[in-house]
Amino acid sequence: MNKEFWLERWERRETGFHQNEVNPYLSQHWSDLQPMQGNRVFVPLCGKSKDMLWLMQKGYSVIGVELSPIAVQGFFSDLVSTPHIRRVGKFHSYEAEGALILCGDFFDIERNDIAGVGALYDRASLVALPPDMRERYVHHLISLLKPGTKILLITFEYPQHEMSGPPFSVSESEVNALYSDYAEVRLLSKHDVLSENPQFQKRGVSWMQEGIFLLTTRE
Repeated sequence: MNKEFWLERWERRETGFHQNEVNPYLSQHWSDLQPMQGNRVFVPLCGKSKDMLWLMQKGYSVIGVELSPIAVQGFFSDLVSTPHIRRVGKFHSYEAEGALILCGDFFDIERNDIAGVGALYDRASLVALPPDMRERYVHHLISLLKPGTKILLITFEYPQHEMSGPPFSVSESEVNALYSDYAEVRLLSKHDVLSENPQFQKRGVSWMQEGIFLLTTRE
């Protein structure tokens, strides 16, 4: 899976992964991140997520990274705000009203680019990546974060052989394998969600769960 895959998905408006409502697990579990360091939240592979608007309404400033300029422009259109756009290293930076989105490749992000981040929200990043990219993603992500940073992670789990991703299936055991060397991992809840996702039933998926995890990075 390469960059062109995601750019083409946005260009063709094949964005079934985009939710038009705020994710209910965000509002249910965000309080589990308290206390957190500061009020800046990092959202990797953010798209034009409504979840960022929810975080802003709660008084947080948000920094996202997104490959597609179409998605970035869509977010600020939903915000009904014209962003200030400038070149920052390898990124085009879009900023307005407490939201900063860096348009470019996640793997080009450096620690200084997200200075002041005290928490991270991952609803659609880890599950967007095939198995051979997930370890690289986690290693780079951890290198950006200070010890004590809180991560709210949402995953899908289903029989991978029944459907090709994305979203990909990421089990609880894989979350532990990926993160346990770098962070404390706590499963907050699991939910059967196949009945709420008929598009996956049509693709032959026999069961599906979402897992909600709280991670805290270590020294």
